Amino acid sequence: MRRLTVVLAVVVTAAAGVLAANASASSKLIKGLYDEANTLSGNPDRTFPVLRQLNTKALRTNLYWGGRYGVARSRPLNPTDPEDPAYDWALYDRTINYSQQFGIKVVLSIWGTPRWANGGRGLNVAPTNALDLERFARAAARRYSGRWLAEDGRGLPRVDFWLAWNEPNNPIFLKPQFKRVGGHQVRWSPREYARICNAVVRGVHGANFRTQKVACGATAPGGNNNPTSSRPSISPVAFLRSLKSNGAKGFDAYAHHPYHANPSESPVTPPKGINTVTLGNISVLIKELTRLYGAKRVWITEYGYQTNPPDKLFGVSWAKQAAYLKQAYAIARANPRIDMLLWFLLRDDTASGGWQSGLITAAGRKKPSFIQFQRIR
Repeated sequence: MRRLTVVLAVVVTAAAGVLAANASASSKLIKGLYDEANTLSGNPDRTFPVLRQLNTKALRTNLYWGGRYGVARSRPLNPTDPEDPAYDWALYDRTINYSQQFGIKVVLSIWGTPRWANGGRGLNVAPTNALDLERFARAAARRYSGRWLAEDGRGLPRVDFWLAWNEPNNPIFLKPQFKRVGGHQVRWSPREYARICNAVVRGVHGANFRTQKVACGATAPGGNNNPTSSRPSISPVAFLRSLKSNGAKGFDAYAHHPYHANPSESPVTPPKGINTVTLGNISVLIKELTRLYGAKRVWITEYGYQTNPPDKLFGVSWAKQAAYLKQAYAIARANPRIDMLLWFLLRDDTASGGWQSGLITAAGRKKPSFIQFQRIR
């Protein structure tokens, strides 16, 4: 989620005019936010009124299968049953209930392998048996189908947007990226991710609720395609091709995180590197997606620009952040294939090395981007 990113030269008037002229191409674009520190684990009574003030339409949060916030910290006996005693949904019930009360749709990203499902190798290592993940996804989709009662007897809201994992072409979220097989380095994360994607798709779709849609991908913007580097990763288009060759199928949409990594790039600026897909060349990814899978929908499930202050190294001015936010939404709205764009974050991260792309400072001061986000319809 965190990346050394952004910001950039102001957009030329002609480009802005083209975007405005095409703005009707995707009039139903869903705008939203991704900031689980302030929504999932934060104080909802403090956060959700702000989300309503911003006219937020969608909220993304990870649905942790394992780990500190994991639903399934031990192996369930009846894994497709949401009421199996091994499952603890309380944190997610709270967030989803608050979202419904404030008229906000939820995007659930299933991520993080429990220790019992992969021999204790870490959240970012795929499950040994993909059927375990499929069964968990089935239980989650059933619980949040709009037809399930919570333990207190109240009906739970429906979640229609589902995401399989997060940035599988990034070793932070899925490893290994490469593996030596028969004396050769093989792209391994697309193989593992094809299993993950198919498991989540089968699990959610198998719950048989037609409104629930699954996106695979959620790819990071770049990758070096170098198995011998200090941090091997796979570029988005190469990852997509490998995903197809490894049998990923059945998903409703493809998700991507088109951040700009260079402070000289605006949302319309094409990246300099051939292995990177940003908003400035998102058509490259969409063209390849169409060739491989047909006219699948596209979700931008993470995007943002850091600001200076507080980030003096990678931040843009507050005014530029607001301008780039407006421009990014214009680009997405102008593209008839893109259904949503989720901004990361609501509030600047206070952690050391954290991300500073919030619409609000860590101290609670509203940046100009707050007003700009609020104005977008």
